[in-house]
Amino acid sequence: YCVCFCTFWIDFDPYALRCHMSSVVGVLRVSGIRIYTSGDVEAVNGTDIRLKCTFDSSSNINPNNIIVSWSFRPLKPGREESVFHYQQKPYPPQEGIFRKRIIWAGDVMGQDASIIIREVKFTYNGTYTCQVKNPPDVHGSVGEIRLRVVTTASFSELLLLAFAIGGGIAVVVLLLIIIVSCRRCKRKRQRREGEVEAPRKERKDPTVW
Repeated sequence: YCVCFCTFWIDFDPYALRCHMSSVVGVLRVSGIRIYTSGDVEAVNGTDIRLKCTFDSSSNINPNNIIVSWSFRPLKPGREESVFHYQQKPYPPQEGIFRKRIIWAGDVMGQDASIIIREVKFTYNGTYTCQVKNPPDVHGSVGEIRLRVVTTASFSELLLLAFAIGGGIAVVVLLLIIIVSCRRCKRKRQRREGEVEAPRKERKDPTVW
C-alpha cells in the first residue's frame, strides 16, 4: 500500500494542482457587493426627498450589466411595491402610488444608485430597499432607508436651516465690508499721492514768485 501511495503522488499532475489551487483562491477573493444608505430620513409633506444609496463592488463597473432595483414596504401591513428599476437606462414606475414621482439621481460609474421622490405624501411612510447587482458580483447586502413624512420640519432641521441662512448672510456681509474697505484705502492713497505731487510741480516752475 505504501508503494501505491507514493506512486500516486509521483504521478500527480502539478499543473492540475496549480489550477485547482488558483480556482480556490479565485473563489475566496469574490466578496458580496456592499450597499450604503442614509438610514432614517425625514421629509416634510409635499417636498422632494433624495434617497441616497451608494455601493462598493469587487468587480469592475460595467454600465451595460449593472442593475439597480428599488422597492417599498409600507408601515401598515401590505404588499411590497416596486419603486424604480435601472438597467442601462432608468425605468420609473408606470403605475402605482409612485407613478411620475421618481427621478433617477444616481451615477452607476460613480457607484451611486440614489433616487429622488417628488412631492412626498404620508402614504410614502415606510421602508425603501435599494439593491444593486454588478455581474458577476450579484450577492451581498441590501440597503434600507426608513422614510418618515411629517407635517413640518423638526426643530433640528429648522435650526440647521437657520444656521445655513445666517452663515450665507454673514459671508455676503463680510465680502461687502472687504470690498468697501479696499475702495476706501485706494481713494485715500490716490488723494495722498495727489497732495504730494502738487507742491513738487510748484517748485519746478521758475516763473511763479
